[in-house]
Amino acid sequence: MQSITTSAPGKLLLMGEHAVVYDHPCIVTAVNHRMKIRLFLTDDNQMTLNAPDVEVMNYQKSVSSLVSHDMPKGAQFVEIAVRNFFQTYHLKQGINITSTSDFSSQFGFGSSSAVTVATIKALSEIFDKSMSDRELFDLSYKTVLDIQGKGSGFDVAAAVYGGTLFFVTGGKRIEPISVQNIPLVVGYTGVKADTVKIIERVKKIADQYPIFVEGIYGLIEELVKEAKTCLEKNNFAEFGKLMIMNQGLLESLGVSTEKLSQMNSGAIKAGAYGAKLSGAGGGDCMIAVAPAEKRSEVSTAIEKSGGTIIDVQTNTNGIRVE
Repeated sequence: MQSITTSAPGKLLLMGEHAVVYDHPCIVTAVNHRMKIRLFLTDDNQMTLNAPDVEVMNYQKSVSSLVSHDMPKGAQFVEIAVRNFFQTYHLKQGINITSTSDFSSQFGFGSSSAVTVATIKALSEIFDKSMSDRELFDLSYKTVLDIQGKGSGFDVAAAVYGGTLFFVTGGKRIEPISVQNIPLVVGYTGVKADTVKIIERVKKIADQYPIFVEGIYGLIEELVKEAKTCLEKNNFAEFGKLMIMNQGLLESLGVSTEKLSQMNSGAIKAGAYGAKLSGAGGGDCMIAVAPAEKRSEVSTAIEKSGGTIIDVQTNTNGIRVE
């Protein structure tokens, strides 16, 4: 029985939150926490999915009626990825899929995009359909939009390309940034953020005060461009200063929380070059950039502020066949 296993990385957004939804750039890095898909063909004309990490077990659907009725939340990205792939390549075949993860979907590491990319890559391999990285990005991004309705695609890009990327909404620009391993300390708030709701809330503010919010996005874009230069020079001290300014702009949009602010402040007081929330805000993770001799103190300060330290390596490989 032929089977294929693929894996795609999660991500951390370093700079450019919220602005990236509206045609501004961001910087995203792939992390060593990965989502795996194992897939084999069957003769029963069914899609069978086991995803124990999201409590989906032995979920079955005829491949002729994918997305014809309600799906478990944990199945939707895989199911719609299969539907979109089959429609693109005019295929219909029974398949059995198992997804497993190195990380909790609670962290905000982009598990939905990673599983989407890993699923489509596995399908392309088992059906011998050659896809470029760009084609894989485009079909995966379409899948995410089919489900969420909104999204800039940076997490899809990280899953496909890996490394650290300068990214503009929808993949208008996807440029690798040459940087060594970024000295990040990552703290989890213990709160799962609702990204879609937060984006909608920011949109309401933008609709009410368009000139002010677009001004904030413009400032964030300038910070992102300067941050790219800092990373290319491995100048993490300056990068940290830009992080602090980016955090201030995000706070002006109302997306930070008291706990995120406490964790950021604790990290900076303990010697971090800079700290900020990572992602939509409202919870999930914060990140700090710290010199090697201060990592332990910064980690302790984040924990004392109520955070949980997550061991994360950055700038890791993108999608691969295992």
